[in-house]
Amino acid sequence: MNRQSALRNAEVFMFDPAAERMPREALAGLQFQRLKNTLEHAYANVPHYQRAFAAAGVKPESLSSLADIVRFPFTLKTDLRDNYPFGMFALPRQQLTRLHASSGTTGRPTVVGYTSGDLDRWANLMARSLGCAGAVPGDVVHNAYGYGLFTGGLGAHYGAERLGCTVVPMSGGGTERQVSLLNDFGANVLCATPSYALNIAEVAESAGVDLRRSPLRYGVFGAEPWSEALRQDLEARLGIKAVDIYGLSEIMGPGVACECHVAQSGLHGWEDHFLFEIIDPETLAPKRFGEAGELVITTLTKEALPMIRYRTRDITRLDDTPCRCGRTHLRIMRVTGRDDDMLIIRGVNVYPSQVEAVLVGFPGLSPHYQIVLTRAGALDAMTVEVELAPGAPDDEQSRARKGTEVRHHIKSLIGVTCDIDVKRQGEVPRSQGKAVRVKDERKARS
Repeated sequence: MNRQSALRNAEVFMFDPAAERMPREALAGLQFQRLKNTLEHAYANVPHYQRAFAAAGVKPESLSSLADIVRFPFTLKTDLRDNYPFGMFALPRQQLTRLHASSGTTGRPTVVGYTSGDLDRWANLMARSLGCAGAVPGDVVHNAYGYGLFTGGLGAHYGAERLGCTVVPMSGGGTERQVSLLNDFGANVLCATPSYALNIAEVAESAGVDLRRSPLRYGVFGAEPWSEALRQDLEARLGIKAVDIYGLSEIMGPGVACECHVAQSGLHGWEDHFLFEIIDPETLAPKRFGEAGELVITTLTKEALPMIRYRTRDITRLDDTPCRCGRTHLRIMRVTGRDDDMLIIRGVNVYPSQVEAVLVGFPGLSPHYQIVLTRAGALDAMTVEVELAPGAPDDEQSRARKGTEVRHHIKSLIGVTCDIDVKRQGEVPRSQGKAVRVKDERKARS
């Protein structure tokens, strides 16, 4: 079987339940063959990889085992920007069926492309992920991920259709209408960012709509790091099981990995289509299995945009202990944050998700917050804007006491000293998609 046929025949393994329970030895053999095909495909068709492989002193035939992947160079987000728009594609643009792109708010956007085969595999992997999360054919899937150049909305949409579900393509925004249609259409599954799901829950409560009494059973939440505390809050407010899903546009989009609704303990990474590594983000050395570090992913079946050792900047660890659901694919434990999102405040390393874990469920506070960064002289300073829960005393003295309590709690649990700005209900911005948790005012004030 030639390389192109091997890539195209990958969908045979896509939506077969047996593929999720392959013996580890068979899975490793499949990965090795697909990795060889991918290295050959990238090297033959992408000038960037020809140059990068030459600089590292390797060729596709340098691979004699899966462990040899460490000899190959990393791919960075800047590589996609430097080769904007189509320089990283392994096929001519005319052979692509769809393009997606990042917002490009910090420079050139990153552009990703798909062949019809890539889109078919993506739909199958998303169907697999939604099934893993608890969805079944015939369910009503309310899709509140954003549609457009962002991969979340269309990824979830086609995956749910492939599974045999009825899709409500809401996208983000119009939260009052979201609540009405969730209730009126009897949605069984909600797909959204966790921060927007929280907004939906709050608007439903304000409107007197108890979604806990609706047919809603599962929430499939991703596109941003979120804490276990927020999971528990969403489950209590919506009456669901809240399941984490993972993906990124450079690799495919959503559906690279997903938690099972049985264990809700780490995301099954679909190893028949992706090779996962953990490295030290500083030294770039491989980490031992089970150790925390930066997640690196190599695609195994992509035609248009093969990615070799892509540095995700997401901090996590891998776990291959047996899962109660019976799936054999390793688990990516909950992403605690991104290496490039880490804040250093007066010598203390802080991730926004750590702050969230402290605030969600704190007595007298709603789960909405924002971190504001400023500079005081030569030092960075952090202010956490929090919001009072409905019914909490909002006089000046009560707010000052609450601020003192929160400041002490963050200091004792995270080790960072910060200011707390206690706001009244509704004063912290609500998410309509991906939440903006950090507002950086340092350059504006310098």
